[in-house]
Amino acid sequence: MTTPTAARTDTRPVLQLDGVSKRYGAVQALSDVHLTVRPGRVHALLGENGAGKSTLMGVATGVTQPDTGAILVQGEDVGVLTPDAAGRRGIAIVHQHPAVLPDLTVAENLRAGLPAGGRGRDLRGVLDRVGAALDLEDRVDDLSVAQKHVLEIAKAVALEPAVLILDEPTAPLGGDQVDDLFDQVRRAVERGTAVVYITHRLAEVREIAHEVTVLRDGRVTGHAEVADLTDDQMLRMIIGRELTSTFPDKLTTSADAPVVLQVRGLSGAGFHDVDLQARRGEIVGLAGIVGNGQSEFLRALGGLSSTTAGTVELDGAALKGRSLVERTAYMPADRHREGVMPNLSVRENAAVASLRSLARRGFVDARRENSVVGTESAKLALKTASLESGIMSLSGGNQQKVVMTRALLSSPKILLSDEPTQGVDVGARSEIYTLMRAVAAEGVPVVVVSSDAKELEGLCDRVVVVSRGRVVAELTGGDVTEEAITGAVVGADHRVAHGGDAAQVTTGTGRSRTTAAGRWSHFLRGDYAPAVILAAVVVGFGAYVFSQNSRYLAAFNISSVLILLTALAFISLGQGIVIMTGGIDLSLGPLAGLLVVIASFFVNDNKPYALVYLAFGIMLAVAVASGVVNGVLVRYGGFTPVAASLTLYIALQGVSLLLRPFQGGFISAAVSDALTTTVGPVPVAFLVVVVVALGLEFGLRRSNWGRSLRAVGSSEESARRLGVKVNRVHVLAYVGAAVMTFCGALLLMAQIGVGDPTQGVTYTLTSITAVVLGGASLLGGRGSFIGTLLGAVLLQQILNATTFLNLSQTYQYVFQGVLILVAAAIYTRARSTRRVVA
Repeated sequence: MTTPTAARTDTRPVLQLDGVSKRYGAVQALSDVHLTVRPGRVHALLGENGAGKSTLMGVATGVTQPDTGAILVQGEDVGVLTPDAAGRRGIAIVHQHPAVLPDLTVAENLRAGLPAGGRGRDLRGVLDRVGAALDLEDRVDDLSVAQKHVLEIAKAVALEPAVLILDEPTAPLGGDQVDDLFDQVRRAVERGTAVVYITHRLAEVREIAHEVTVLRDGRVTGHAEVADLTDDQMLRMIIGRELTSTFPDKLTTSADAPVVLQVRGLSGAGFHDVDLQARRGEIVGLAGIVGNGQSEFLRALGGLSSTTAGTVELDGAALKGRSLVERTAYMPADRHREGVMPNLSVRENAAVASLRSLARRGFVDARRENSVVGTESAKLALKTASLESGIMSLSGGNQQKVVMTRALLSSPKILLSDEPTQGVDVGARSEIYTLMRAVAAEGVPVVVVSSDAKELEGLCDRVVVVSRGRVVAELTGGDVTEEAITGAVVGADHRVAHGGDAAQVTTGTGRSRTTAAGRWSHFLRGDYAPAVILAAVVVGFGAYVFSQNSRYLAAFNISSVLILLTALAFISLGQGIVIMTGGIDLSLGPLAGLLVVIASFFVNDNKPYALVYLAFGIMLAVAVASGVVNGVLVRYGGFTPVAASLTLYIALQGVSLLLRPFQGGFISAAVSDALTTTVGPVPVAFLVVVVVALGLEFGLRRSNWGRSLRAVGSSEESARRLGVKVNRVHVLAYVGAAVMTFCGALLLMAQIGVGDPTQGVTYTLTSITAVVLGGASLLGGRGSFIGTLLGAVLLQQILNATTFLNLSQTYQYVFQGVLILVAAAIYTRARSTRRVVA
């Protein structure tokens, strides 16, 4: 074991938290906490799950505002600290749950986390610096938990901050990645960086830290130099009691004990021909470098992914499909993505898998539910203000306890756990291990995937080593030691860093380069594949209609279609801005209709131009006001986007009908002619909307506005941690949509030539359809304005083509419905094709 880098003699604090307190409802998360961080030193921050460590670091980085206390940076009281201000003052953090944006690429995530959008930085070099074998064009949603952590580390290290906060950075990492991280920490310390290191692993504290502060129940319970403390002393400071043993005693299992679980030749995506058995009372571990197929095998063993060959037998009976799922409890490594349901309470999360057993006459027995959930969670010493508390109000370790509680309440026949103690404190680990051993003793096979060889040694009776999807070694009984496991893993996997597949090849320097197959995979999963598909459909469909009726490409028809298209395109682009944030605006159609109605009172043949210009100003002001109202209702009024925009939909439509109960107020012919001016058969307005779409697309990819828009839609919490002003982005998105609708209303006004309160309504659903056809995700963060424009083109083309094909209006809706279904199927299939990494 190496020793910490020698501390610098400069003792002036770079960061001080004085008397910090924070309360969440009935929970006192922090109480009068003092922390002093000095340059050139690693300051370990320890404590059980829920002790307040992450909350304290949230205060230090501006994510959390304290109720009382002061924050001093370089001796200056900074008052109210925001994430953006913390970054400017040289404070960077690697979060326990990475603040990454899943819908953006690795390169885009790096730009979002670096000053000035990473301009002038070698992004490949940023990754290479921490040994991250990631492709810059990888979609972050496709990365493993460990890869996301490495990306988060790369962003923080690249900033070369004055204070580097590492919150459980090694939890999902393999041995080599941990060594790389520690090398980076030592280099940072040599440069004078102050490092705050949060971990549950005392061996890491001993190896990397100079001093330690311990929190318990939101209060500081101790502070000392690491060299002055023994491990037992640190442990007592953390948990407040003596812990005699982390791991429970293993059961003595004879060679002739009955085999409860037998897996023969199981193969699937990422693993091949795996054999595995578990005797009664045994816990079986799966070891290997992260990404070698262990997790994929575990999911398949639980019936959660398809297999291509092999059998799974439980007590001699073959299981597959639904029968396998029903008998298995699976605890995922990525609890945020797969383990917890963020909008449900602690009780609901714990009981959801066992509702059938808790029901009487078809209804859940609430008293029994509370009793069994309370009893089981007490075994794990779950820390929560109430079982009715939201699951996201708990610390990461306590969330893991809830996942464990759910697994045990489901009375599984097989218990599968992927990284069961990731981010869990040492006391809770002991409780989890004890429960796993008790489950195994009852005859339930327990299979564990862990990147911690010490954990596998202490917990497991049998360890299977997996490399590149195949079993390469099996250790049993006395052979299950940390040294033997590590030796088997390293001996089998030393070639992995130089291996690759058809999509990606990793070079000896750790740099990954994408082959032709990888580039094609990136394209299919990217935002422009739908646009290419739409362009092909538009051309193909147009060719078919022209073959049926040659007048389809007549100059008059082209001009008419493009005029109609331009109005839809503007409104669809506006809808796309809102959908990119994860919202939706149902009021755009009625807004367009109201703007035309307003114009019908002023933009007439007998009115002076000054009044016409005033009308345009009024229309724009009404549009902006509509966008502001929507944004404020959603972000500050507590309305959902559907509820807010539907309310405005009704209000705007009502005002339109109040102003114009019937058609009236003819639009000036001169104004209409000006708005529909053509260059040949192509309207100038159409050329304008194309330029606008291209400009929006460029801004979406290259500007801070675009990155903020996509960041908010991809992960609002991560965007907030990165310093994005989330509320402002949402409000401005609704305003932008309204301004685009104003532009569309000008063209709609020229088309219909009269104030008609009902003409705009259909644009609401049509604009949403165009955005979806263009490949945007209704959850936000993903899409393109070019795709939206082409979606609008196709919809208008269908509307026009039915006339030339002598089809009824019914076919317009049939074609649109079929197109949406086909597009959804194609896009989903393309994006679900994950790249296989050797």
